[in-house]
Amino acid sequence: MAGRMNLAGRHVLVTGAGRDTGRRLALAFAARGAQVLATARTQSAAEETVALIRAAGGTATAAVLDLADPTSIDQLPVDRLDILVNSGARYLGPEATPEDITDTIAGTATGTVLLTERLLPLLRASDRPDIVNLISAAGEVGHHRSDAHPAFYAAKHAQAGYAEILSARLRPEGIRVISLFPPDFAQDGSRDADSTLTAQSVIDCILFAVSQPRDCFIRAFHFEQLALRQ
Repeated sequence: MAGRMNLAGRHVLVTGAGRDTGRRLALAFAARGAQVLATARTQSAAEETVALIRAAGGTATAAVLDLADPTSIDQLPVDRLDILVNSGARYLGPEATPEDITDTIAGTATGTVLLTERLLPLLRASDRPDIVNLISAAGEVGHHRSDAHPAFYAAKHAQAGYAEILSARLRPEGIRVISLFPPDFAQDGSRDADSTLTAQSVIDCILFAVSQPRDCFIRAFHFEQLALRQ
């Protein structure tokens, strides 16, 4: 990992780190020297991520975190934090039960708020605090091109609204709130201009933002989406 230690010593909490983009984020932060707290709904998923990080020479610990459960948020073991990455959110397809809808809104909207509020004292104690919110283009006003359930749109709009007011209120304290609004993207694929956005490109945006000097407040990343093909 030599030459990629620009985040050395920083304590990073990644939600939804048990798979896909959350796992990739945890690995990317660890590869740059950060000490990662990888959280997931199950201990086994979090531990799988930690094992991958340690195998690559990084530092990480695992913890169970169910964002839809306030008790789980309250009991999360963390005593130091520099970067909070709110990447855990359940995608909801066109068909959904009432239980699915409740879980998605609770985890994405309420869970993001409760976790962030709980961790704000730790972020205020950091000299380089950042809050990263991996939202979605579904949280943008007027966006309608995802096939996600309307409840997913509702949850993401709530998340976006919270991030917007939080950014304005925390700016005087030097806490950066960085939100990303990617369209539906692929975990893997070509990174050409005419290809679907990839998870790695989203991750690169996050790493770029948190690596900037403290006078650089990047509030949001909005992505141009490919036109729909007929």
